[in-house]
This record gives sequence, structure tokens and C-alpha cells, in this order.
Amino acid sequence: MRAYSASSEEALRARDLLKDWVREGFLTEAQYQGVEPETVVDLRRTNIFLRLVLFLFTLIIVGAAVGLFFVVLSPSATQTTGILLLIFAAGSYAAAELAVSQARLYRYGIEEALAACAVGFLCAGMQAAFFSGQAYQPVYAPLAAMIFVLFLPDSWTSSHSVHHLIVAAFYAVGLFLVAALRSRHRFTYLNDRYSIAEALLWLGIYLVINLQVVINLQLLPVNLFGPVSRVATAEFSRPFYWTTWVLTWCLPPLIITRGLRQKDRFVIAVGAIVSILTLITNKPYLGWQRHTWDPMLLGALLIGVVLFLRRWLAAGPGEVRRGFTARRLSGKDHTWMSAAAVALVSPNIVKPIPQTSSPDVRFGGGKSGGGGATSDF
Repeated sequence: MRAYSASSEEALRARDLLKDWVREGFLTEAQYQGVEPETVVDLRRTNIFLRLVLFLFTLIIVGAAVGLFFVVLSPSATQTTGILLLIFAAGSYAAAELAVSQARLYRYGIEEALAACAVGFLCAGMQAAFFSGQAYQPVYAPLAAMIFVLFLPDSWTSSHSVHHLIVAAFYAVGLFLVAALRSRHRFTYLNDRYSIAEALLWLGIYLVINLQVVINLQLLPVNLFGPVSRVATAEFSRPFYWTTWVLTWCLPPLIITRGLRQKDRFVIAVGAIVSILTLITNKPYLGWQRHTWDPMLLGALLIGVVLFLRRWLAAGPGEVRRGFTARRLSGKDHTWMSAAAVALVSPNIVKPIPQTSSPDVRFGGGKSGGGGATSDF
């Protein structure tokens, strides 16, 4: 949203860092109180749980309102439906702008849901209003640039190998540009956004290169990636196929190295994900038989790697090696762990409240029992 100024973004980032440092004991309460007034902004925020709830309910409300409108009006022409969807897109965008400029909402869930509805109505409206008489072209449907690129080579070539090369080349160019731009904003709030973009591009390059991942996507009930996934191993040339197999082993260490040098947890996480995918798809690549105990062996391997890394880091001076430690240093880690465990109910969460007895209150004199048995209560 253009209503968010760079100064407000920086103030919010500084405010989050201050709260994190106070929780970890890096700053005293007095120091926090002295610096905190400099990070005050007029934006309204909420926690992650309420943000998700508001996002979901806003989507439901907007979807129900638009659905009721079409049920009552029942437009017969597809072009009319498309024009109405475009109007709803403009209305959703205007509502999102008002939520930001007037209510001053910032990552509140409501304005994000309205913006998402605006994008969805815009894409559906354009397809219905302008391209309803033509064969469906998935190039008009994607909501993100990476998905758009997936369908871009469809009209350029029928070769699946060339298709993968074009998509990977686009992602590689995007990765180069993001890395170049990110170096200028290493210590600003934009670094976090470039970090996510870089991680997604690394993941996109790997998924396009790993042919076994693409082939196995055909087993999904919904074809997420259109014609690009309707391929088989035999449709690729042997040199191309085995080159991609080599790259699936070369990319994970490259991504992890990049993440470690930048100390970027998102890129490191992507490196870990693609490493696991490489182990999972290695047997299908080589044509080896799968066994029911393969997941168990993979789990044991991952547990061993984690234990080794923790012990290796803990054995360093001060439990630190080259700026990395196995100890939790940031309060954000605790927040995300709490968010992941919010649905788990422990029997120790709810404890009976001990009842205090009063000497002035005495129960007794009643009789209970049967068959000759009696008891006072």
C-alpha cells in the first residue's frame, strides 16, 4: 500500500526489535522506555492470530456479499458478469485503500483480504469480460509473477525441455536482480521482503529443475501448473534428464551456503527443504525400487543431522560458531513456536483450583446409604 511511508516501516521494524531485545534482556526497561517514544506510529496493528481470523472472516463476508448479488441479479451474459466482477474489484481496492488511509490498518488482516479480493475479482473479471469467447489461456489467471512465468513459454515452444530452461532462466534473472537490489537494503525493513523473494526464487529454480517433482505433480487432484506438469520421463532427452539430476544435488549446498553467508533463515530453510526433496526424488530419478521403510530411514537421517549440528554448535566457544548458535536468541522464535502449538491441548493447561476451607462452614448431619449402610456428609 502506498499509504505506508518508509519512515513508518522503519519505525515499526525498530519497535519490534526493541521489544525483542527487552524480552531477551539486551535492554533494560528504563532503556526501552527512553527509546520507545521515538518508534511511535499512527498505524493500527494486531497479533498474528487475530490477523488470520480477520483475514478469513473478511474473505467470507466479501465472497458471501458478491455471491448473494449474483444470485439475486442472475446475469445471463458472461461479459456482464465480467464487468460486474471488475466493478467489485475496484470496490474492494477502494475499501482496502480506505482501511489503510482512514483506519490506518497495517497488516491487520482486513485490508489484506480486501486487496486479495480485488486481485481475484480483477483476474476473473478480465477473463470473463475480454477472453470468454476464446480458448482458456492460463496466462491471465496467475496472481504472482512466478506463476505467470510458468505459463509464459507455452506460446513459444512445444518442447518440455526448452520450457523448463526458459522458466529457470527467468527465475535466475529475477534472482540476480533481487540479490543486487537486496545488497543496498541490507539493514533496512526492505531486507526482509527481499529475503522472502530470494527464497521463493531459489525454490522456484529447484522445482523447475527437479523433473521428478514436476512429474509427480500430475498425481495431484488439481493440476496446479497447467500443461507444464503433463509430462513423463521419456519426453526429456537423456542428456537433459541427467543434467537436471546433477543439478538437484548441486543446488541444495549452493542455496544453504548462500543462506549461511547472508545469515538468512528463509534461504537456509529453502536449502533444507530442497535437500530433503533431493533425497526423496533420488530413487525415482535413478529408477530404483522404493520401499516402505524409506521414510523411516529419511527421518532417522534428519534426526541424526539435527543432533550432530546441535552438538557441534554447542561445542564451540560460548556455544557459538561463526555467528551461529543452537540457543534461542530471539523472542520471535518463541512466538512462532507458540503459534505452531496453539492447537495442541495439554492436560496440564487446565488445573483444578484448590478450594479453601472455612472453619465457619461445616457440612454434616445428612444420612446416605442403603442396605444397612449409612454415611454422614
